[in-house]
Amino acid sequence: MPETDLTRAAWRKSTRSSGSGPCVEVATLTSVTAVRDSKDPTGPALTLAPAQWAAFIVGVRAGEFD
Repeated sequence: MPETDLTRAAWRKSTRSSGSGPCVEVATLTSVTAVRDSKDPTGPALTLAPAQWAAFIVGVRAGEFD
């Protein structure tokens, strides 16, 4: 997947993130969904195609990452 420019991405924090624990932010762009660690906003971000994001959400809801 080609590199995506995330400089203008509108990041939002997960409702499951707490103030003191691991925090995840998500940005939905036209062709990808990006995920990053909110405590390291200049660090790397994962970019997922729509099918990959959908599969990830199914896995989260099924408890695959607990």
